[in-house]
Amino acid sequence: MRLQLALNVSDIDAAVAYYSRLFATAPHKRRPSYANFAIDDPALKLVLFEVPGAREHLNHIGVEVLDPGQMPGIQKRLADNDILARVVDQSTCCHATQDKLWSDGPDGLNWEWYTITDDAPQARPNDATCCAPDAEPNRQTRGDVCCT
Repeated sequence: MRLQLALNVSDIDAAVAYYSRLFATAPHKRRPSYANFAIDDPALKLVLFEVPGAREHLNHIGVEVLDPGQMPGIQKRLADNDILARVVDQSTCCHATQDKLWSDGPDGLNWEWYTITDDAPQARPNDATCCAPDAEPNRQTRGDVCCT
């Protein structure tokens, strides 16, 4: 597993240049208004969404689960502790198909636990399922990128 930090940035090109230097690595995936870094040291999935004028720099945080076999146990643990908010299976967002679990912290911070099932799916023009339908009120989808 690795921690995921999803940030809203005002200029994707400037942010990619900065984080490439900061972590001494190129993005794992780069699309218009989107980039993600799969960083080994420290173990971090850094996701950048270009959202000019965003009120918050933090989009959400989460955990990338590298072994899909761990997802049922995580789902059970969250459900048993009454903190499982949403389950979204086979969601194509952030330019990958994923199974997701969401938990909403006491201060409204969204935690996403996810595993990638297809890292390079074909683009589907009507697929805007990055956020669960009942995600936080100020969250919207743009294409297949989740943004605030």
